[in-house]
Amino acid sequence: MSDFDFDAVVVGAGAVGLACGYALGKRGLVVAVLEQEAAIGQGVSSRNSEVIHGGLYYPTGSLKARLCVEGRRALYAFLDAHHVAYDRCGKLVVATRPDEVARLDAIFEQAEVNGVEGMRKLSKAEALALEPELACEGALLSPQSGVFDSHAYMLALQGEIEQAGGAVVLSTPFEAARPLAGGGFEVRAGGAEPATLTCRYLVTAPGLSAQGVAGHIDGFPAELIPPAHYGKGVYFRLAGKAPFQRLIYPPPIPGALGTHYRRDLGGQAVFGPDLNFVDDLDYSVSPDAAEGFYSYIRKFWPGLPDDSLSPDYAGIRPKIHGPNDAHSDFRIDGADVHRIPGLVALFGIESPGLTSSLAIGEEVAGRLGL
Repeated sequence: MSDFDFDAVVVGAGAVGLACGYALGKRGLVVAVLEQEAAIGQGVSSRNSEVIHGGLYYPTGSLKARLCVEGRRALYAFLDAHHVAYDRCGKLVVATRPDEVARLDAIFEQAEVNGVEGMRKLSKAEALALEPELACEGALLSPQSGVFDSHAYMLALQGEIEQAGGAVVLSTPFEAARPLAGGGFEVRAGGAEPATLTCRYLVTAPGLSAQGVAGHIDGFPAELIPPAHYGKGVYFRLAGKAPFQRLIYPPPIPGALGTHYRRDLGGQAVFGPDLNFVDDLDYSVSPDAAEGFYSYIRKFWPGLPDDSLSPDYAGIRPKIHGPNDAHSDFRIDGADVHRIPGLVALFGIESPGLTSSLAIGEEVAGRLGL
């Protein structure tokens, strides 16, 4: 490590930050991952669907398209190697009206361009043969999609970082950083035991705090920090037997993939998330939202019983596009963008960030020239 306390400091111990630490540790670097919370994965990483995405929807040439497919392939291998539970159950994207069938054709074509394996177009009869309680006019089958234990995954990443000589330091919020004259960074961390440490490389992956962290790095161009938007989504849990084996997704809505169905690893059915742009980090779930869920879900599952949904949890996604804007790509900004050698700053790492996390880690290492 020469004259540095650590080879690299990563800000944020969610799935993406830990995957970045893992990628750097594999290259022989000693890494410190700083996390403001008292446990790993307490932000975006613990408030999502735990879905492994196939990579169907994302625009040609985008980071999301490439890193989702690469990340998904790497993720299944990692889960197998570390004995982390998952269910490669597959996903049906369903057209619930005749006028949605053409949208399925467009999604299929994009999935083919993106290199998603095994995609199939299904007629109404073929879809109902797989999921008899479904209502649809046609569907796409993505056999590579699934669900997994994201917390066990993050624990495995933490173990890999520590086995490589690094550390995941909890209850230690990032406060500021400044580039050093001869290269590297001085990083100030707070908490009960404030500390100043030095590192050769700095990676910021703090999810919802990305803009605030970048704003506290000396010399980071303010005009390159994208606007922060909070996309809140709530989930409802079904009382009773799960109706479908596979993930069920209607076609995407503006700004998100839409309210979908999954059967979690415990066998229970969960619906969500919806999407509402909010100003504050409010994780409450109003029971009043159930009315909209009943109406939406019955488009693909008419058999949803009355009074069977109960509020479950909410997540907030770190979007860098507003409610009337087109979807944004991931931002993985290296020195070619902000002109600070040794720094990679991540913005807008929402879905499919969890699926993409291992590939994002590799991308970050590559942008550091490692």
